[in-house]
Amino acid sequence: MKKIISGKVREVYDLEDGRMVIVTTDRISAFDVILPTMITDKGKVLNALANFWFDYTKDIVKNHMISSDLKDMPAEFQKPEFEGRTILVKKLKMIPYEVIVRGYMFGSMYEAYKKGEPFLGHKFDKEYKQAEKLAEPIVTPSTKAAEGHDINVTLQYMKDDLGEELGTKIEKVALAIYKKCYEHAKANGIIIADTKFEFGLDENGELVLGDEVLTPDSSRFWDASKYEVGGSPASYDKQFVRDWLKANNLAGDPNIKEIPAEVVAKTSAIYKECERRICHK
Repeated sequence: MKKIISGKVREVYDLEDGRMVIVTTDRISAFDVILPTMITDKGKVLNALANFWFDYTKDIVKNHMISSDLKDMPAEFQKPEFEGRTILVKKLKMIPYEVIVRGYMFGSMYEAYKKGEPFLGHKFDKEYKQAEKLAEPIVTPSTKAAEGHDINVTLQYMKDDLGEELGTKIEKVALAIYKKCYEHAKANGIIIADTKFEFGLDENGELVLGDEVLTPDSSRFWDASKYEVGGSPASYDKQFVRDWLKANNLAGDPNIKEIPAEVVAKTSAIYKECERRICHK
């Protein structure tokens, strides 16, 4: 067994038998900086949400989950500190794209729209206000850069690269997952404005959903009770931490010493509320 990834949030271990162990930590990053203070139970929340969604969407597409029971994992992980934040998964040949589904006019898409420009090949026939729901959700992939930020590309670029058949299948599956999960979240007071998926291929070349899915770290979750068109809705994610960093001129500062206890507590509560609503805890 060897550790192959130590990411912003996750530690990934290769069991070298076609399986991997993924541990979701309480780390938090903002403005491309991993912050020095942990967010209490954040990793458990992310893990619980992803596991819920993997089960909820398995009728649409297979996923990489094998088990979340520590007894199924190597002895090194059968310890209390790994409980609730560790999963055993199938190793996949990952597709080198993040598949972003956008359901609302927001962020970089809204910036392009305001200028009258198409957004990654998408043109909009009707008038939209900021944070308004799109007539239909759209898929806008991004490709991993060797260094630096991901690069947004058109859907056709991904299809040309992967082949029309696989590219179209990914598009259809991503939209189907988004639409099903959107309805569940909306019924529980959360709007999934946008999200990203990652897919891989198994040993038979079948499409499999991997990585994390529909967590506050990979999605834009809005509080449905406070949602209004025309502004920036209240969100269930790390926006509270980002706002504190900006207010204290610490955004992107790699030398930040710590996050105040009240900011940690508030952020932890936001994540837990999201899990409670979606998983009915």
